[in-house]
Amino acid sequence: MIGTVTAEKISIEEVEHIAWLAKIELSQDEKKLFTNQFNTILEYFEVINEIDTEDVQPTTQVIEGTTALREDKVSTSLSINDALSNTTHSERRFFKAPKII
Repeated sequence: MIGTVTAEKISIEEVEHIAWLAKIELSQDEKKLFTNQFNTILEYFEVINEIDTEDVQPTTQVIEGTTALREDKVSTSLSINDALSNTTHSERRFFKAPKII
């Protein structure tokens, strides 16, 4: 039955790890809530996996159509001065970005 988690597939510890990776703090109630929600979502995937797709042809697009692509054309590149003309942060012919640690 969807909505009633019988066996946890995602643990509270895994939710805590995901929160740590996302750099967000969760209360104990939120951890329990997200654990339940994640497991409910996984239950929906189990239901979808039960659908017989034996005779369904694989497809890369769900609607007919083509992707509009332009033809590649060789052209001259911007000069270094032109490329750096709109930035106030350059050093020795390069864009200068903040140091990230």
